[in-house]
Amino acid sequence: MLRALDAVSAGRAEDAALSVRDLTVRFRLRGGRSVAAVSDAGFDLGAGECLALVGESGCGKSVLASALLGLLPANAETSGTALLAGAGGQDGTDLLAADEKTLARTVRGRRVGLVPQSPAAHLTPVRTVRSQLEETVRALAGTSRRARRKAAEDAADRAAFPAGHLDRYPHELSGGLAQRAATALALIGDARLLLADEPTTGLDRDLVDRTVDELRRHADDGRALLLITHDLAAAARIADRVAVMYAGRIVEIAPAQRFFGPSGPRHPYARGLLDALPDRAFTPIPGMPPELSALPEGCAFAPRCPLATELCATRPEFTANLACHHPERPRA
Repeated sequence: MLRALDAVSAGRAEDAALSVRDLTVRFRLRGGRSVAAVSDAGFDLGAGECLALVGESGCGKSVLASALLGLLPANAETSGTALLAGAGGQDGTDLLAADEKTLARTVRGRRVGLVPQSPAAHLTPVRTVRSQLEETVRALAGTSRRARRKAAEDAADRAAFPAGHLDRYPHELSGGLAQRAATALALIGDARLLLADEPTTGLDRDLVDRTVDELRRHADDGRALLLITHDLAAAARIADRVAVMYAGRIVEIAPAQRFFGPSGPRHPYARGLLDALPDRAFTPIPGMPPELSALPEGCAFAPRCPLATELCATRPEFTANLACHHPERPRA
């Protein structure tokens, strides 16, 4: 069964909507220092697939998403490639090499949608939610006013945003409502790739389930979904595969059924994330993640890992979807 799941993932990689290789992000600081926010990240995301990127806060998940859309600050340096597949036989676009004009006019909102982690920063404060949704439809499709109104209401319904709040301004919304408004804005363009960065922030459990189910439907229609989340229950609900990030580096990629199933993940950090859940061992991972400005030369997780040995003073290579000198054995 597990080999079959790996084969399915490999098949999706061949039809990748997004192929990321060696994505690295460094932030230059005063005094010549730098922060290694993302290091050598690589993955394929297939059409019709949901890949959940999980890990503790500050591990680099949101920086990775921002890099894909060219939304990093001026002191950021990026390298690697992130090839976004073209439509209808057209050439793909390397998101990391594309200039701002290309990203603004042909990528953001059209080919790649974003559910932002901080929705208030992405909503225009002087315009109602309805006007922002309708303006987005006008910019993307140029439809009639009546069609724009219906499209805005349909997107709001998909995001569980109450119709009675469409004529409100962002400052009149709660955090949860602002999150749903931002989700509606991301869904309205029906982009072939959707980046959802903590899309369930501020939502109660019922709305979390409804929101991620709608995102899953977006993928099931043949689009690709990168779900960035610390909510492992949401990831378990809709993900096809799970990528685990620690201290700026992806340390394991596994089929979701294996990751959340009886055999479990193989990286000790990934095991620790699951064991910290209340419905599992409810045992937190000891210690704290390292500072990204002072990463060790070897395995960054070694100081917190119960399996660490002297071998962990050298950095493990990412091979066969795993970066670990002492991978866990599958559980019974």
